[in-house]
Amino acid sequence: MHITPDDLTGPEIRALLETHFAGMLANSPKDSCHFLDFEGLKGPGVTFWSVWTDAGADAELMGCGAVRELSPTHGEIKSMRTHSDHLRKGAGAAMLEHIIRAARERGYQRLSLETGSGEAFDAAHGLYLRYGFEYCPPFGDYVEDPFSRFMTLEL
Repeated sequence: MHITPDDLTGPEIRALLETHFAGMLANSPKDSCHFLDFEGLKGPGVTFWSVWTDAGADAELMGCGAVRELSPTHGEIKSMRTHSDHLRKGAGAAMLEHIIRAARERGYQRLSLETGSGEAFDAAHGLYLRYGFEYCPPFGDYVEDPFSRFMTLEL
């Protein structure tokens, strides 16, 4: 598999993100959903990547992820999603490793995220915990919310 910067114009990534947005809204109240829409993911301070099965013409989209700079020393993971056809194949772990590496290269001292709190988010919680993330209080502009979980990793 390979990871590449993505401009969010391809039909595969747009479809995956539409699925991501719908999944967030199906599992949390709208006011508790903090995903970035297409324009937000193209915004300043946001870097977006996609992960593919290979670099050839038959490559399949496996997933995506982004990092948003909160400050020169703090990044936030956004829009981590694995395509349903590629669950449990390592795409999520590969993307998370890529984001952590990029955060370190940028000089971030901390990498944080907000995700949902329900059963639908258990696999994500497990992935982040395996990579050393810990639960934390809200950061940035977030506030306590029973439908959100906040996690952070000191780099």
